[in-house]
Amino acid sequence: MINQPNHQPANEQHQPESTHSPQKEIILVTGSSGLIGSSLIRRLASEYTMIGFDHAGPPYPPEEAVCINNDITSRASIDESLAQVREQFGNRIASVVHLAAYYDFSGEPSPLYEKLTVQGTKHLLEALQSFEVEQFIFSSSMLIYKPTTPGHPLDETAPLAPAWDYPKSKVRTETVIHEQRGSIPAVILRIAGVYNETGHSVPVVHQIQRIYERTLTSHFYSGDTASGNSFVHLEDAVDAIELAIRKRHQLEPETILNIGEETPVSYGEIQETTGQLLYGTDWTTIELPKLLAKVGAAVQDLVGDPFIKPWMIDRADDHYELNIDKARQVLDWHPRHSLSGTLPTIINNLKENPVEWYRVNELELPDELKEKQKGTL
Repeated sequence: MINQPNHQPANEQHQPESTHSPQKEIILVTGSSGLIGSSLIRRLASEYTMIGFDHAGPPYPPEEAVCINNDITSRASIDESLAQVREQFGNRIASVVHLAAYYDFSGEPSPLYEKLTVQGTKHLLEALQSFEVEQFIFSSSMLIYKPTTPGHPLDETAPLAPAWDYPKSKVRTETVIHEQRGSIPAVILRIAGVYNETGHSVPVVHQIQRIYERTLTSHFYSGDTASGNSFVHLEDAVDAIELAIRKRHQLEPETILNIGEETPVSYGEIQETTGQLLYGTDWTTIELPKLLAKVGAAVQDLVGDPFIKPWMIDRADDHYELNIDKARQVLDWHPRHSLSGTLPTIINNLKENPVEWYRVNELELPDELKEKQKGTL
């Protein structure tokens, strides 16, 4: 059902206002209530008619979008939703930005990787064949690559070696797009870890959390602390999608682009920066042998279900460093931010309002903050 401004009951259909004029080009965003989807909608709403495909109930897409509730795992639901799009806005779609995917950082297997990410994309592309679609953008991940070593960046031709279910599902979905897109031009963005001024990057946020709470595990690491990852600021990721939309008639029928910062940030740098900004001192980090680290992680998992899981130990040395020359040439895109430059702001936001920082990053409050929160009620 169409909902607008995302707070009406699901059975009430919204008739588009003048800001959603059919004269505007149509952009359809799946996963429209997520971090990237919400930001993209707010960015482009003044120029395009933004349609958000999302599950029923909260969280909702921004009120600037026409929200159509659906289940991306169901072909029938997709067909029904697209029928509403055709009825309200016609048969032409400038760009479909496909962000909906299953993601679970615990590493646990789930049928939703196949059902939602892979088959959901297949059903969506099949259903879109009856529309005039100028572009299909898919958010893939840099984690599909075989890890590299410092100083050897990965370009779009680098070998693929996804190590767990999330990146494996992205590789399968890229294949689906190649096979099922028909005449619809496709852009695959292999995106680095997304962050903003409050955090949001799961591994970075948990690393900062451990140091903030002075946990024992904050002083140990099971890999080379010089290994690191490429990251990308939320605004830069949205920039890349916007540029891909605007340049859609200039792109190849299938375009694959790396989207991330060229300089990776190491685990050690995050440790040192966080320790200095929180406590004014270097944070002692000891590299543990992998076997000992796995035993420790397994024991903790039995008693507290911490973020660090035994399966992560084997990935601790993985290094992801991106070559973004193609994105620079094709889109005229380059990152305007860096995680190194943003870390002080992230940590300052934690220091100024730790309860809110924990809330927006969906972390469980430590006892000290729970007591502080009670005192403010």
